[in-house]
Amino acid sequence: MDYKERGAKLKELLKLEKELVALKWSVDEPDDIKKEEGKSRFCTKLEKASQGEVFYATAQEEECLGGARYAGLKDILEYPAQVQSGAFLIPPGVYKNIPAVQRSWEKEINIKPGIFKAVLFAPLSKAEFEPDVIFIVSNAKQGMEILHANSYDSGEHARGADAAPICSSMAALPYLTGKVTYGFGDVGARNNMDLDKGDIMVSIPESELSRIVSNLTQMRTKIFFKEE
Repeated sequence: MDYKERGAKLKELLKLEKELVALKWSVDEPDDIKKEEGKSRFCTKLEKASQGEVFYATAQEEECLGGARYAGLKDILEYPAQVQSGAFLIPPGVYKNIPAVQRSWEKEINIKPGIFKAVLFAPLSKAEFEPDVIFIVSNAKQGMEILHANSYDSGEHARGADAAPICSSMAALPYLTGKVTYGFGDVGARNNMDLDKGDIMVSIPESELSRIVSNLTQMRTKIFFKEE
């Protein structure tokens, strides 16, 4: 069973409505996938892929400072000091003051800049590349079942995100740690994606997908997880 079949099985087991999104980091710009036209935010790119688009993006196609930084496409030191301070996040209400921004940024994970030139996006069902991370939008019960399947045979606990941008918590974090991550989306993602109020997010490193699907399949035979 390859990653597409595993993704289809997971979608069937959970009755997920939205397409799973495949993400892959590339040291070169691919020649078999189209480049994104224009610019958009990283979270908007995830939304576009969930709606069927297949494309790759470089730093030039990234509209958001966070998206470029956390995905490793641009070094924050390339930005003016005024931007590096995070002062631009104060007026819209993302943080109360610059110390709060700086403290938050110290805890957020980003991929080291200068390694990758592009990030590939596609619905998992259409991906002609082996993904690094699978991004999922689900309801709370579906998310709980993914997290329980992750713990079912290992006792492992997923990494939870709070206010961190999803380009960090749902992309860079699972990529760098190899851990399943979950969260509710940050304010930027909630404003730029077509999400219901009750939607949550889960990201699975591809290396963990087979195990989670296998575990969830077994769980469906048990009393607590039988389908209603």
